[in-house]
Amino acid sequence: MPCPTVSELRPAQAAVDRRLIAWCEALGEAAADQIIHVHRGTRVQTERADRLLLHLYQHQIHHRGQAHAMLSDTAVPPSQLDEFFSIAEAPLRTAEFDELGWTEATVWRE
Repeated sequence: MPCPTVSELRPAQAAVDRRLIAWCEALGEAAADQIIHVHRGTRVQTERADRLLLHLYQHQIHHRGQAHAMLSDTAVPPSQLDEFFSIAEAPLRTAEFDELGWTEATVWRE
């Protein structure tokens, strides 16, 4: 188990998230049909970048839903999962955006 505690998991997950964000930013919209080779142990899967990313995000949503359901049966309140990026809620995400080096203008390309 690479991260036996939550305190070890948080920075490790943040580093992986930053790598994915950087990769997506470098990819750009024009290269969405770029072919990616994914090593699956016994084989190499060949897939378009956009389809691979769609699968990755859908898979993350699936597991977040599982974690939310499991926490709902405990004393630990589950976190908010269905973020709605309304302009009125911008102050609620300032800390997370600061951690990523983002601003509302960066995200919305204003």
